[in-house]
Amino acid sequence: MKLTQLTATNELAIFSGSPAFEQKLHVGRPNIGKREALLDRINDLLDRRWLTNNGPYVQEFEQSIADKVGVKHCIAMCNATVALEIVIRAAGLTGEVIVPSFTFVATAHALQWQEITPVFCDIDSQTHNINPSQIERMITPRTTGIIGVHLWGRSCDIDALTDIAQRHNLKLLFDAAHAFGCSYQGKMIGSFGNAEVFSFHATKFFNTLEGGAVVTNDDELATKIRLMKNFGFAGYDKVIYLGTNGKMNEVSAVMGLTGLESLEEFIATNYRNYQQYKQELADIPGVQLTTYDETEKCNYQYIILEIEECLTQVSRDQLVEILNAENVLARRYFFPGCHRMEPYRSYYPHAGLLLPETERLTTRLMSLPTGTGVGAAEISKICQIIRLVVTHSSEIKARLLQPVATKTPTAIAS
Repeated sequence: MKLTQLTATNELAIFSGSPAFEQKLHVGRPNIGKREALLDRINDLLDRRWLTNNGPYVQEFEQSIADKVGVKHCIAMCNATVALEIVIRAAGLTGEVIVPSFTFVATAHALQWQEITPVFCDIDSQTHNINPSQIERMITPRTTGIIGVHLWGRSCDIDALTDIAQRHNLKLLFDAAHAFGCSYQGKMIGSFGNAEVFSFHATKFFNTLEGGAVVTNDDELATKIRLMKNFGFAGYDKVIYLGTNGKMNEVSAVMGLTGLESLEEFIATNYRNYQQYKQELADIPGVQLTTYDETEKCNYQYIILEIEECLTQVSRDQLVEILNAENVLARRYFFPGCHRMEPYRSYYPHAGLLLPETERLTTRLMSLPTGTGVGAAEISKICQIIRLVVTHSSEIKARLLQPVATKTPTAIAS
């Protein structure tokens, strides 16, 4: 990492300088818990030779998650996408289901994969979550459910969504991929709607290498999900239900149990990083940090900036390009929106007309590195780069618009 203060645009890697960081800083670099504890558990499961099929570590992991969230049932899965697919099927969703377009594409794919039509609803400009005031006009006789997504770990307006679902006799599910360890009105996310789905993918602040889980208080739904994630088996040679293979293996469960022991440490690191970003970015024109309600429990795992180009004079995409050249792998979230990806772009070419806030935010939001993979020095350097770019935005924008041949090779960022 460069130790000197950046003072001139020529020092930027996209022009003539060397990258600020020798190693790439990723958004969502995996957190690893106590390595010795992890290896001890792995050695134990190898000695037992029970590697999958509802082993003791999976059972312990499920109970630990259920206890932490405060729900009756946790069904661990191989990943959150399969978990979504299974809970959608177990809940009996068909026809059309209302979802935000401003989410990871797996939310929509989990429906379309089962020939259920995702009906894209716009989001609230402040919360970035599905806008309840836009939902009822999208309900048709074919609508069977709503899936809310708790973006950045900030909860949906659960009360409003619950009211709509109850009045229209719709199932209500939540994609809580971002929201493990977060709360809504003092109650842990995971205990709302018919069921919620967590992601424990490696990029999440808490991971099981690859994995996910359905959490619910519905006994009947939980029974169906347990059958469906294990081919419909209800004992040896006894298949009583249609199913697939969604099981979590023992190594993933071990990773999860080890991570749970360091969970508060991970959250404390995220919070410290969030506060530093908040302080160091506070007075940069056109750069707005998405904030969290600190009266609620939160995992603080996402550092999200909204870039207002009329003030910064450089676009979000240009800023991402500049940071990428410095080995700061900032990401455009959630670009370009599910409705602009296939197959939805072909199915619903005019969907954007009903999604003005989604369209606006997909061009403005970006995510920065956080977690245990970055420290105070790295964050200060990242903020320094952003400040330099905005301070000298006119010059930088002019140079970025020059033909590529006039730039140095380091200007071309992947």
